[in-house]
Amino acid sequence: MEQKLKKPVPPELRRAIRFKKRKKIFENVRISIATVIAAFFAILFLMPIVLTITNSFMSSSEISANYGSVFATNDKGGKVYISEKVNLKFIPDIVSFSQYTTVLLKSPEYLLKFWNSVILVGPIVLFQLIVASLASYGFARYSGKLRSVVFFSYVILMLMPYQVTLVPNYLVAEKLNILNTYWAIWLPGIFSPFAVYLLTKFMKRIPVGVMEAAQIDGAGEWQIYRLICMPLCKGALCSAAILVFIDYWNMVEQPLILLSDAEMHPLSVFLSKINSGEIGLAFAVATIYMVPSLLVFLYGEEYLVDGITYQGGVKG
Repeated sequence: MEQKLKKPVPPELRRAIRFKKRKKIFENVRISIATVIAAFFAILFLMPIVLTITNSFMSSSEISANYGSVFATNDKGGKVYISEKVNLKFIPDIVSFSQYTTVLLKSPEYLLKFWNSVILVGPIVLFQLIVASLASYGFARYSGKLRSVVFFSYVILMLMPYQVTLVPNYLVAEKLNILNTYWAIWLPGIFSPFAVYLLTKFMKRIPVGVMEAAQIDGAGEWQIYRLICMPLCKGALCSAAILVFIDYWNMVEQPLILLSDAEMHPLSVFLSKINSGEIGLAFAVATIYMVPSLLVFLYGEEYLVDGITYQGGVKG
């Protein structure tokens, strides 16, 4: 039998195949480099957290041996220049729970400060979401010059750092006679514009036809808000709750200025005072203080991504 002669591959096709192979190799190299860089920065950012957690299980003597020069003081109680090299250890020689025993059982002041943080942050997260969802529904449903002016004011206030509005907040709290009370922290937090901005942008993505169909079926504004907008905004609400919680869980300036009674200060303020004493307790308290933020983020990570990337509409 005669052998079939192979048809010659056109030069253009050979060049296209070579170009495709080179492009694929280049893409794989690019992805590998990006993965290595991302992994490097991830490890770099996680190192302080890992160091804090592992060092909280060290004994007091080991911590003093590794970090004693950092927190050394002179005869007058002032800080001295660090002349020795600090030994950063990620693995303790002997695992000790003495720091946690002191924090959880022997020193109730740490738990008191922790519950102060919960009392301050919990109502802010809950009521800010309620206020923001109602305001966002109004901004998303209606249009006009007044609406644009008010929403623009919200955006301007959101862009301002808290330090800019601290003095007005202090003056208003003084006029309302709520200084040195939880209300001085709650009221500015509940009416913070961040959640309003986030939820408004989210609600605008909901198709107008969905709400018009509900109106044709006889639904009122309250029913549209409660039965349509809120279920569709579940991801955005969780995203706002996570971000607001993390923001206010780490607040320092507000309680320092608005709460003169140190017994009412949250643990975020108290952490700086622990460092001047027993550094081992600081590691343990910081680890305990990180737990709620980590749990909230890990539990709501899916909702956080969904709330940011969701484009609106009805799944089905």
